[in-house]
Amino acid sequence: MDVVTAATVRVRNAFSNGIPVYMSFSGGKDSLALAQITMSLIQRGEIDPSLLTVQFVDEEAIFPCIEKTVMDWRRRFLYVGAKFEWYCVEVKHFNCFNELSEDETFICWDKRKRDVWVRQPPPFAITSHPMLRPRKDNYQSFMPRVCMDGITMTGVRAAESIQRLQYMARMNAGGKGMTGRKQIFPIYDWTTNDVWLYLRNEGVEIPQVYLYLWQAGANRNQLRVSQFFSVDTARSLVQMNEYYPDLMERIIRREPNAYLATLYWDSEMFGRRTRARRQAEGEAVTKDYKAILAEMFSDMPRHFNTPHKLYVAKSYRSLFIKIGLFATPKDYQMMYEALMKGDPKFRSYRALYQIIYSRYIEDAKAKQREAETHG
Repeated sequence: MDVVTAATVRVRNAFSNGIPVYMSFSGGKDSLALAQITMSLIQRGEIDPSLLTVQFVDEEAIFPCIEKTVMDWRRRFLYVGAKFEWYCVEVKHFNCFNELSEDETFICWDKRKRDVWVRQPPPFAITSHPMLRPRKDNYQSFMPRVCMDGITMTGVRAAESIQRLQYMARMNAGGKGMTGRKQIFPIYDWTTNDVWLYLRNEGVEIPQVYLYLWQAGANRNQLRVSQFFSVDTARSLVQMNEYYPDLMERIIRREPNAYLATLYWDSEMFGRRTRARRQAEGEAVTKDYKAILAEMFSDMPRHFNTPHKLYVAKSYRSLFIKIGLFATPKDYQMMYEALMKGDPKFRSYRALYQIIYSRYIEDAKAKQREAETHG
């Protein structure tokens, strides 16, 4: 069975229960693939659209083409009889630009900053909800409360990152299976190539920002779009200003520290390792990242100036101690750069942990095989 057929079966099965189905939609490539599969089933009369509620959590600081894409799909789903909920609520995000103000949060649609919002919410948007704890919840904690009476479908894929693969493995290892938390991931086994090929074959229009990122030199694994103040998107803001001329002006008005992207986008702050950066910093200079990390961990409060950064750094310090006998200079560099750019969701930490210990296990197996051969 090919992955498109398998995903179609999974979506059809979700609707066969006769209970509400909530589909997360972001306007990105993965959610577009899931939306197209669902829409095709509705148009063929194979699932009941009255059971479907599509949910979009608007993060305020998004590219204009993403907003247009979501608006277009909202019209399509409403036309076939599904419900579409567009949330513009005060949820909390991490903000990679707020190093200077010692505040790691960005509140979407912050009512205290209404005059500097990046854009205005659409008139039909949901701006409050009885299950939301404004300014405290992130959308990952808020949305499951809204969907408790049904099944949630998301376009999460295992190939997107090591962290997502591990998350899905933990769900399955716990004996609950994919629907243990009433969540299913119909395209979880798709590769990035599968997604792009499916969108092309189905003639699905994609947001222009993907084309702009490609033109700016991003590789396929970097074609990820999220709100502006996450580190994944922040590193591309300077380049995207060429395509959206007033973008940086609006962003800096909303978040003054975003000027850091214009000054330091090609630096370790944003995890960059370009040739231009190496030339600027001096290719001949080799840093002793292990010594730098040891010094940082010896005086944690001075180097990590917010409670959450300190919390993250303690995990890194534990890892630093554990890997001392088999870590490489490259491992220490990755650890240092992850701490410099910030790792609020432990994504870099989990990836680094997986890389180091997978290599250690492979090396141990190789040595064992060698010993058995010569023994």
